[in-house]
Amino acid sequence: MFDIFKSMMKEEWRMHSSLFGHSGFALFPVFIFLFTFFVSLVLPVFREIVSDAGIALGMHYFFLLVGGMVGAFGLMGREFMNRRFGQASLIAYSSRTLPVSERVIFLNFLVKDVVYYFILYVLPFVAGFALAVKFVLPLLVLPSAAGSFKIPLLTLTLSLSFMIGLSVVFFLSTVYAHSGKAVLAGLLLAFPALLFASGNFNGEVLYALPGLSFYLAPSETRQLLVSAFLILVPSALSLIFLKVDYPQVQKDFSNSFSGLSTRFGSYRYAAFVAKDFLDLKRSEGGLGKIIFSFLLPVTLVWVLLSALGNVIPALDSLLLFSLVLGVLSSSMYNWLTEFDLFASYAFLPLKVSDVIKSKLDSYAFLNIVPLVFLFGLGLRTEPYTLVPSLLVFLSISFYMVTVLVYLTGLYPSVNLYNGKTFALYALSIVPVLILNIVLSILSPYYLFADLALVPVAVYLLGKSFRKWDGVENPQF
Repeated sequence: MFDIFKSMMKEEWRMHSSLFGHSGFALFPVFIFLFTFFVSLVLPVFREIVSDAGIALGMHYFFLLVGGMVGAFGLMGREFMNRRFGQASLIAYSSRTLPVSERVIFLNFLVKDVVYYFILYVLPFVAGFALAVKFVLPLLVLPSAAGSFKIPLLTLTLSLSFMIGLSVVFFLSTVYAHSGKAVLAGLLLAFPALLFASGNFNGEVLYALPGLSFYLAPSETRQLLVSAFLILVPSALSLIFLKVDYPQVQKDFSNSFSGLSTRFGSYRYAAFVAKDFLDLKRSEGGLGKIIFSFLLPVTLVWVLLSALGNVIPALDSLLLFSLVLGVLSSSMYNWLTEFDLFASYAFLPLKVSDVIKSKLDSYAFLNIVPLVFLFGLGLRTEPYTLVPSLLVFLSISFYMVTVLVYLTGLYPSVNLYNGKTFALYALSIVPVLILNIVLSILSPYYLFADLALVPVAVYLLGKSFRKWDGVENPQF
């Protein structure tokens, strides 16, 4: 069993490092360390509006979401590898050729994800935060057993939050493998329930996350047992009812392309947009990705922010949500480019910029979903800030996707793991986000300053087209 684990660790490293080099990938945790360090230096400023417990809350929920995203990425590995590298596949999907059971392989896969991404994300984050605390300790004292900040305790509780997110996603994926319709129906029913209940949530509900509760009150060892239950039980059920399909025949689909491309009109990129939507529909998860990978996370974010709004009146929940929604919507560009290679278009009289423009058109169509979501939510909850919220969403979404295009081209899912590229991406995005948070506290209408992002984004987009048209291999 340990041999499989070691092989999976090597596979994970080689899969990433082969895409953009050993040094580029090795710099990724270094950047997380440095980024966390510099951001943590300004935490005393945020303590004017956010309590120490609130800072701890943000950290733990962030790692809960990271765990969920890591689990989702791992489960898409088979399709990612097969689309990008032909017949290559992950060890996790090779049980038919290995003399071990599928459950043993996936147990190793789960443990590998925990260990690998603990080293990649959790440790650099905690190390950067701990180093910053050495400088700001007289000003910043997070609660713990002894009344002062303790690194081992934070490392443990952040890891618990990370593993809870990971195990829950594995469990949901197992249920989805047995009955995708049941999962999608359950999620669709969960949206109105969460939205209806969101106005009644308060800070106490948020602090019920067991890892966070244990950090704030380490004497409450019962929270450790709850965390262990939320990690081990979903993981065990996922392994017991594991289902891995090996299709024996090639999938057949009716011809939907002509009709779909006609619906998109007769403009230049209509056929490309139609292809993107068919790819999205026929890939693993299908259009359920919009529900599972987007609508559910943003609904949970809204629940979190609405509860924070009750605790911190200075924060406008809808404005902050529109900001987060603009950030998360940029991930849909990753969906559209994840399984596509420019080599597929190389024999056509097209430039790289033509393919990018078609992806941006598809991105614009997909953004109708979050736009409608935000509009309906704003009418129901905070109509007086709906206009600036819509402005924030549209400008941030447009700006973020142009930065993504400029830095990564047609391969955002790959190139963002390069330490240098991710550093440039964060430096282009984080100051804008922080400025928006500050302006939203001062006055909602100060956010009309985001209109200045539009000409910047247009200029950056023009540079992006020229940049990637001049690259022989647009992947790097």
